[in-house]
Amino acid sequence: MNTPEPTAATPSAPVSPAHPRFAEALARLGLQVEVRRFPDATRTAAEAAAAIGCELSEIVKSLVFAADGVPVLVLMDGSSRVDVGLVRRELDAQKVERADAALVRETTGYAIGGVPPFGHATKTRVLADRRLLDHAVVWAAAGTPHTVFPLDPKTLIAHAGATVVDVREPAK
Repeated sequence: MNTPEPTAATPSAPVSPAHPRFAEALARLGLQVEVRRFPDATRTAAEAAAAIGCELSEIVKSLVFAADGVPVLVLMDGSSRVDVGLVRRELDAQKVERADAALVRETTGYAIGGVPPFGHATKTRVLADRRLLDHAVVWAAAGTPHTVFPLDPKTLIAHAGATVVDVREPAK
């Protein structure tokens, strides 16, 4: 029976509270961000803003839609809603609707409430609403409903491969 030779212990990498797929995406992109984990869920923009102590508009919602059946990710600030008509016009699509939980997970690899702006299971078209650029720093999910990370919006949009558009529902 062969017993393996003992090896010197190697220092372990710091454990990230981010979802493993998202932690890999950060490493691949060379991004070093502070991922914060909260004991209570930050599944909604309001929960995340309250936990972080920031403005609701500084939260990035990563929302999946189906445009003529093809998934598209829309990055929207937390205080706004997506105008589906503007998304339809932007994509020259006949029909745009919110994706169901199964399509969100299939497309991104993450559950609703924890979808980050990049590091997805599949390559998806990404639209980022222009209003995200109104902030010096925005906060987005880090792959779980309990984790978030800050980043300047230009860098976030660039790493998401997003096109900057105006798809925010007008204020009422």
